[in-house]
Amino acid sequence: MISFAWPPMLLSLLIVPLLVTAYLHLVRRRSAAAAQFGLQVTEGRSRGRLLSRRHVPPLIFAVAIALLLLSLARPNVVMAIPHLEGTVILAFDVSTSMKADDLKPSRMEAAKQAATAFVRKQPSTVKIGVVAFSDNAFVMLQPTDVQQDVLTAIDRLSVQGGTSLSEGMFASLGAIAGKALTIPEGVSEEDLLSLDIGYFGSAVIVMLSDGEHTSRVNPLDVAEVAANAGVRVFPIGLGRPEGAILTVDGYQIATALNEPLLKEIADATDGVYLRAEDEEQLVDTYKRIDLKLTTSGEATEVTSVFAGVAMLLLVVGSMLTVQWFGRVP
Repeated sequence: MISFAWPPMLLSLLIVPLLVTAYLHLVRRRSAAAAQFGLQVTEGRSRGRLLSRRHVPPLIFAVAIALLLLSLARPNVVMAIPHLEGTVILAFDVSTSMKADDLKPSRMEAAKQAATAFVRKQPSTVKIGVVAFSDNAFVMLQPTDVQQDVLTAIDRLSVQGGTSLSEGMFASLGAIAGKALTIPEGVSEEDLLSLDIGYFGSAVIVMLSDGEHTSRVNPLDVAEVAANAGVRVFPIGLGRPEGAILTVDGYQIATALNEPLLKEIADATDGVYLRAEDEEQLVDTYKRIDLKLTTSGEATEVTSVFAGVAMLLLVVGSMLTVQWFGRVP
């Protein structure tokens, strides 16, 4: 579909039929003059070929002039341009267990470094938000296309408290929907599953966690809410299944990666569970996150294309005139 930035300039196309009329009038005058004086250009097949050729360069010139006049109106064409588009929420588990060093230098620091590399590789069409969750969840940064703001929010993350995967996913859904969402006290499974937050098919939650869940609300119920909203969850398992021993306030605490729960969350939302056992693997894991490639129409000005084709036609017409008739038009 073609549109024009300066539609009034299309009136200049009225020049074309005037030029065509003038040319036809000139041809008739020449034919009448030739008949009056009994002139013949040539005979037989050569004469017919010459008569048919003589209209070709003027026709080419007419098309070229029309294209030049169209270019004055600054034509725009809506082109389907594929690009990555959507919203990514980086949901960080900031519970105390993320201090474990089975990922070097720690689960938390490895996650932050890999997330930073991921953010820097995203195009401006992808908006990124940051959520931190432990016992509760906080939206550190609403989705934005300003990468430096995202990197600053990631850098501010620190560990504390227990783990609520449910709160983390719920706060992430709120950031995607553009409204604050919290899980009401004493909410039933039926009430949670009946919640309608809208549909966001181009949104993804990347949840970085060791999967240890200590809150009351079943995270699989929240995963169903995400699935109903078209939001896919990509849990990234941090640490090793055999776990690590963490010292907190003089006490030793065992913490291990809960892969089965993270896999169930991924399956419920049509996402993919990705496991990272070391920092290098965590960086590679981010490369496998499947952001959707969408196609949208964007208006692109093609004035130069019209003008370029017109100039090419003028050159072709001139060359044919020289070759066939031995003169410059």
